[in-house]
Amino acid sequence: MNWKFIFFVALISYGAYQHFSQRPVLHGNGIIASQQPLQNSTNSSNFNLNGYAITPLESFEIEARVLSTEHYSFDREADLAPVDLALGWGKMSDEAILKDIKISQSNRFYYWHVEEFPIPRREIETHSANMHMIPADSNIEKTLKSIKSGQIVKLNGYLVQANAADGWHWKSSLTREDTGNGACELVYVKELLVR
Repeated sequence: MNWKFIFFVALISYGAYQHFSQRPVLHGNGIIASQQPLQNSTNSSNFNLNGYAITPLESFEIEARVLSTEHYSFDREADLAPVDLALGWGKMSDEAILKDIKISQSNRFYYWHVEEFPIPRREIETHSANMHMIPADSNIEKTLKSIKSGQIVKLNGYLVQANAADGWHWKSSLTREDTGNGACELVYVKELLVR
């Protein structure tokens, strides 16, 4: 065998692996994550992580459908949150609705586009969100990096603020009612289940 053929086979194999490993998980029509996210006040102490001071703002728990995932390696925030998940609950977890909504992520934002609204705009805005995930340990980080669109995640932890010694800071939204810049959740993930 010559090296060109081996290279070609390896390239095709890698492409096939990437295609099949990243295919969205399908569940069929119907709401698959019906509950609203839960958050409550917390008296948890501040802690340090990767050189940042982390302040828990509220306890947080969510079960939601993964609408999209985005990995980050090169921005400053990647030190804390290497993965963003766009999550949906209620009607935003229903494939019958989602088939009419184009979803993407980039530059730490989540974007959606419709030709015609399958549900009211406000319901899309209040039943989906982009969440920056701060893993509590290496096992959670590995799981976060393996998540695919369509899977259901159940996690709990804290909505937090992160501060650096040079004055840099990053603060979570504390409501699902906001949109635009500053509306994303910054989530310290203590426990994570994926199905």
